[in-house]
Amino acid sequence: MATTRDVARIAGVSVATISRVINKKGSVNPETTGQVLRVIEQLQYELNAVAHGLAGKKIRIIALILLNILSPFFPILVLGVEDMAHRCLTVILGNSDNLGFKIFLYKGTLEKVCGWLHLRFEYDS
Repeated sequence: MATTRDVARIAGVSVATISRVINKKGSVNPETTGQVLRVIEQLQYELNAVAHGLAGKKIRIIALILLNILSPFFPILVLGVEDMAHRCLTVILGNSDNLGFKIFLYKGTLEKVCGWLHLRFEYDS
């Protein structure tokens, strides 16, 4: 898997320039932007959401915590959330078993996620 350093080395620019192009922030010469984007495509570089978030920003991840993953309602819901989020977010799926301490652990572990969906729908068969 290619890293930002790989992209920078092949494009002949700094890692900071790669960051400015990816985040669309700061001033980058249009020719340099084009070169960086070509190298990104050539290397099939993909931004690692977790590594990106470790820099202190919110991670582009939403946490979907379900009451009981075995409920027949949830697969359709998970599919819909994933379909809507896949363009710009990663979805992490968790099962709380309706236990408060598990929810607490998820929230503590994933404190930098940009959103939470905690679903408490109960299904009686």
